[in-house]
Amino acid sequence: MGRPRPTLRRPDPGEETLTAERCHILETWNRADDPELSVARARVAPGVITRWHRLQGIAERYLIVSGQGLAEVEGTEPAAVQAGDLLYIPAGHAQRIRNTGSEDLLFYALCTPRFRWAAYQDLDGAANSPQGGSEP
Repeated sequence: MGRPRPTLRRPDPGEETLTAERCHILETWNRADDPELSVARARVAPGVITRWHRLQGIAERYLIVSGQGLAEVEGTEPAAVQAGDLLYIPAGHAQRIRNTGSEDLLFYALCTPRFRWAAYQDLDGAANSPQGGSEP
């Protein structure tokens, strides 16, 4: 598998999709020929909290661009986040984020290695959720 050539990627906002996690995702970079990293813009609407989930074998970083929220990561206290913050989430740690503001919470999700749906595990409603199930 060869390495990608120098590339300018300009994502089309029309390609943004709403996931079952309650988060709008716009893939910026996620390629099999560059397995070390994926980048996606995430958007969480005001008042929305994403589902508890974890990524098996993938570490994730949230780089907050705008808005404000409350991030919850297994093994830590909930943390308020705002523009400029970077939240590191180790592989396999349960996580979710709530938009606590009145505007969209925008952040980039940087995954290493790259994100693959096969690594995604939805925990809401499951007995192994950090809180024993979903909480609105």
